[in-house]
Amino acid sequence: HRDLHSFPTRRSSDLLTGGFSLAMLIMGGMAYPVGAWVDRRGGRLLMTIGSILATLLVIAWSQVTDIGHFYLIWIGLGVCAALVLYDPAFVIVASWFTRRRSTALAVITFAAGLASTIFVPLSDFLLQNLGWRDAILVLGIFLGLTTIPLHALLLRRHPEDLGLEPDGIPLQANQTAPKRSGSSLADAVYSRYFWMLILAFSLSYLSAAAIRVHIIPFLIDAGIDASSAAVASGAIGLMQVAGRVVFAPLDTRFSARIMVSGVFVLQSIAMMLLLGEPSGLVLVSFIVVFGASFGANTLARVSIIAEHYGILHYGRISSVMTLFLTLAGTAAPVGASLLYDHLGNYDLVVWLALGLALAATVVMFIARPAQATATT
Repeated sequence: HRDLHSFPTRRSSDLLTGGFSLAMLIMGGMAYPVGAWVDRRGGRLLMTIGSILATLLVIAWSQVTDIGHFYLIWIGLGVCAALVLYDPAFVIVASWFTRRRSTALAVITFAAGLASTIFVPLSDFLLQNLGWRDAILVLGIFLGLTTIPLHALLLRRHPEDLGLEPDGIPLQANQTAPKRSGSSLADAVYSRYFWMLILAFSLSYLSAAAIRVHIIPFLIDAGIDASSAAVASGAIGLMQVAGRVVFAPLDTRFSARIMVSGVFVLQSIAMMLLLGEPSGLVLVSFIVVFGASFGANTLARVSIIAEHYGILHYGRISSVMTLFLTLAGTAAPVGASLLYDHLGNYDLVVWLALGLALAATVVMFIARPAQATATT
């Protein structure tokens, strides 16, 4: 903010936050080419390039003095996000794991879910002691040291590259690796079930993103002090991790469709809780239910696509859904802000969030796949 002094103070926050929103849109737009590449060639090269480029861009961010350069950097970071974050990682997991897929996904998302718990206070510590430029510089160097070697040295294309079957099972002598199978992108796109899945998850994302981004101002507006609201927001992050840990073993006992429906039901219950008086018990209940459903939603999406459409073209198929979900996740907070500015409260936002969550649940209950596809 201090360097971007040519912009009015009230606009600076919006301008800077816009960089992040732009990066998310770029990430969604890159989903298909990245998914197609990882389907064919694995994630090693792309994720290594993404790590190197992200490191350079974050270091460049620490030196930026112009809003135009800032936006260019965040466009690049959006490309990097598409190369290294959840979506390419999930394609790799879908290829490497079958019976233990949910457990592998839970481990990855557990680590990622704790990232904010670790790096938010660390970033604040660096900010207070080094200033924002040196703080970002240190984080950029740390990013490169921790991600580039791991992606470059450890990733492989498919299990058979190491003489393994999925789930780490060694191939026996004279045994050929099982052939990967699954639906093509055309099969998925021309199926009614696929578009019902997209509709259900998009409705869920619209509902969840609006509340997740606005939860602190919502709670403050409801009479809760700012410190408690911040703690509540952080607690939701912890419950996201817990929700993923709980989801993993249950996913092996129930079909992905049942699990997704259950996640949407929990999300609807969480929205109902927001309609009541914000007492301590109600707030704790909301944090637990919403956080768990929000966290499990990520794993549920991977499980249902892999279960029904297989892994052969998982990256391509998943990327189509990712594009819609990115648009939903970007539009929902903006829409909630506009409604709040117009009405002066979050009442309609909560009712709409509840309606969207219920609609997602209904769509998921009535969706019926034509047939299942093997996921090996």
